[in-house]
Amino acid sequence: MEFRHLFVCVNQRPPGHPMGSCTDKGGREIYSKLMEKIQMDPELFMSTVVTPTGCLGPCGMGATLVVYPEGVWYGNVKPSDVEDIVQSHLKGGQPVERLVVSRGKPPGMF
Repeated sequence: MEFRHLFVCVNQRPPGHPMGSCTDKGGREIYSKLMEKIQMDPELFMSTVVTPTGCLGPCGMGATLVVYPEGVWYGNVKPSDVEDIVQSHLKGGQPVERLVVSRGKPPGMF
């Protein structure tokens, strides 16, 4: 299994902020669910790191996370999507296409 590092936005902005925040869109719950899945799977536990982060940039696409080394950016992720990301991407090596918003660079970058 390939080593992977996931960064999950858990940024929290003040209520009513025009950019919104990933925490308001489930970022912390996504992070918690990923940690739970990885810690309960010996293979993933030895090959996957999950780091909560501040703003990753594409706030309008939140909740967002990125998977390295592939550089796959996921947007509009819901806590219910965690199982698909774990099974398809982390265990199967296939990104969850319906959630991919960019590959190799942050969305919106040239």
